[in-house]
Amino acid sequence: IPSHWAEQQFRHVVLEFAELFFFLFVAMAYVNSLTERRMFDALCAWLSNNGFSYKKIFIISGVIAFFLSPIADNLTTALILGTVVMVAGRGNKAFVVPGLINIVVAANAGGAFSPFGDITTLMVWQRGFVSFFDFFNIFLPSVINYVVPAAIMYFAIPNEVPKGDGKKVTILPGGKVIAFLGILTITLTVTGHNVLHMPPVLGMMFGLGMLGTYGYFLKTKFPGKNKFDIFVITGRAEWDTLLFFYGILVAVGGLASLGYLNLISGGMYETLGPTYANILVGILSAIIDNIPIVYAVLTAHPAMDLGQWLLITLTAGVGGSLLSIGSAAGVALMGQ
Repeated sequence: IPSHWAEQQFRHVVLEFAELFFFLFVAMAYVNSLTERRMFDALCAWLSNNGFSYKKIFIISGVIAFFLSPIADNLTTALILGTVVMVAGRGNKAFVVPGLINIVVAANAGGAFSPFGDITTLMVWQRGFVSFFDFFNIFLPSVINYVVPAAIMYFAIPNEVPKGDGKKVTILPGGKVIAFLGILTITLTVTGHNVLHMPPVLGMMFGLGMLGTYGYFLKTKFPGKNKFDIFVITGRAEWDTLLFFYGILVAVGGLASLGYLNLISGGMYETLGPTYANILVGILSAIIDNIPIVYAVLTAHPAMDLGQWLLITLTAGVGGSLLSIGSAAGVALMGQ
């Protein structure tokens, strides 16, 4: 072993972690800003006070979860829309339980066809195995993965109309501009990655700069109790999640450096063939966690074509819905 071998291996892992860390950190800052500006509260009020029946709320919340997840990631989507279901259901267990399961299934399925939808898709994209627009090839399978379970659960939803609390929610100043800056950030990130081949983290950090600059104007223009403070917002990032990734990446990176992953992937991918191995990864992701498994496969780097990388993205993304502990979204709503 060369004298600098261990150092090079560790530097490689730390660089990977830094790219993932700052990417997620900025995404969390934007979502927390929108939450603080009451954008999601307004959605919640609209859904629960419009005289919709439980069946209608079930469909609308699921569809929103499916299309919000590719932008805001599945965990955030589940937390936001989980709250909507809890508020609209007001303790009606016959609606709340299938309603929350529906959100988890929708968020995981929606997150599978976008690099921003899940940590695993983000890792596959950052590694360059699948380009940004290639992810949309699995849009239809993702829709089926959401629609089939939702259609089955739909029949269990009580046919009643809940009473809303009638509360009006006003979005605080700057909410809509921050939403626009968030979309602009994603656009810049994708463009920078596709045109200049820059790591996605560059566009995201530029977006954080825009949010900070706009936040300064908000703070000076609207002082008082609803003052916008970017440092309070970033302090609310999910630090446990971010540090959890450090542990996983270093542990899996260590196993990869010592050659264990090559043994496993060789065993799995050569014996079973890539298709069955990737389906197995999806089932395993429900029991263990999709992030370490997919990171292990990425690090082992078995010889696979684009179709197989898309298959593992899909199975690992939606496989977590099989058990309550299988995905971050499921764990979060189980806590609710």
